[in-house]
Amino acid sequence: MSHWQSLYRERLCSAEEAVKVIGSGMRVFQTGNCSVPQLLTKALAEHALTLNNVEIAQVLTVGANRFVQDDMEGHLRVNSMFISADVRKAVQEGRADFTPIFLSEIPTLFRNEMPLDVAMIHVSPPDEHGFCSFGVEVGITKTAAEVAKVVIAEVNPKMPRTLGDSFIHVSKIQRMVEVDYFLPQSKQGQPEPIQARIGQFIADLIEDGSTVQTGIGGIPDAVLSCLYDKRNLGIHTELFSDGVIDLINKGIINNEQKTLHPGKVIAGFVLGTQQLYEFIDDNPIIELHPTEYVNDPFRIAQNRRMVSINSALEVDITGQVCADSMGSRFYSGVGGQVDFIRGAARSKGGKPIIALPSTAKNDTISRIVAQLQPGAGVVTTRNDVHYVVTEYGVAYLHGKTIRERVNALINVAHPKFREELSAKARELNFLPKLYSGV
Repeated sequence: MSHWQSLYRERLCSAEEAVKVIGSGMRVFQTGNCSVPQLLTKALAEHALTLNNVEIAQVLTVGANRFVQDDMEGHLRVNSMFISADVRKAVQEGRADFTPIFLSEIPTLFRNEMPLDVAMIHVSPPDEHGFCSFGVEVGITKTAAEVAKVVIAEVNPKMPRTLGDSFIHVSKIQRMVEVDYFLPQSKQGQPEPIQARIGQFIADLIEDGSTVQTGIGGIPDAVLSCLYDKRNLGIHTELFSDGVIDLINKGIINNEQKTLHPGKVIAGFVLGTQQLYEFIDDNPIIELHPTEYVNDPFRIAQNRRMVSINSALEVDITGQVCADSMGSRFYSGVGGQVDFIRGAARSKGGKPIIALPSTAKNDTISRIVAQLQPGAGVVTTRNDVHYVVTEYGVAYLHGKTIRERVNALINVAHPKFREELSAKARELNFLPKLYSGV
């Protein structure tokens, strides 16, 4: 028996025993996305009732969150760096915290201002050399596991073994809990007609040989569905989902013309179905890397013809993008939007794109607005914005005057709001006043 195998056996324990390393006042990182360690999470929620003031540092998590329930008050408090649906209500009610930060800078946060006492992670079984893969979530988790004083892990044979900079040795894990369950799935739906129109406008901007930042949701899925007439595409993205599988299998995404990591799909994590998890398992064309690498704008810019596609909650007529709040109510987070917008802008032939439907709430509210709501956060400044796409077309803003920007954005707003937006723009002196003389 090798040394690592002996260590593995010595450190095996139950979830209840593993979480006993967590004491009052500690900061605990919980791996996220579809990788949340379910048995450890349940055991910590029970153990927490004996503790006080434990901070749970997390990013995006999938599924119900036991840590924000009422009985956790005073025992555990979530600090999220990207607000997912399971913690949104708690953050908005002041029962959980939100730390706004670029995704690329979270690892630096853990190394400096937010040191971690414990990292709770979820990995594949060790290979013959004693290395476990972080599987579907490498981006934030690898750095957290490197800097935490203690690492506890669920070891799951159903966790895909992803390649890249995605491994941790058994010797670096202090307590291991063997589990065997399927990962949560994030299933795709059919894009709605508005999303499909936006997807086609974006696809028209993507040239053969481009490297694309994809995502998950109706608009990214719609974009992917419109790429079947393209050639030699590549992927460099913080996340991807099932939509890339068929494009890879058909050779449309082949990564051959990428100028950084040619031949490889580069990402930080994946969100998808069991089909995706099986596709990425030990797949040599897929590489997952930490977010400080994947989301580094200077590294992103090394990809020629880099196309970034990001969403917004609202955009004002000068080009300011709000993507993390509805007025003063925090909704999501900064994520990797600015990382990829700036990286694509500096890429040779790159195209940074902001995409959003023109309205919300059944066409009763325009998402192209004269002014952002009071308290709304500017995630991407007007200086960074190049393309804004709605179902009514493409507005190109970079290097344009305020007057030119206003006209371009009003042209892609819903027609029922264009007159109102024009009137407000004249009131703000963004457009010339209408001549009313004889």
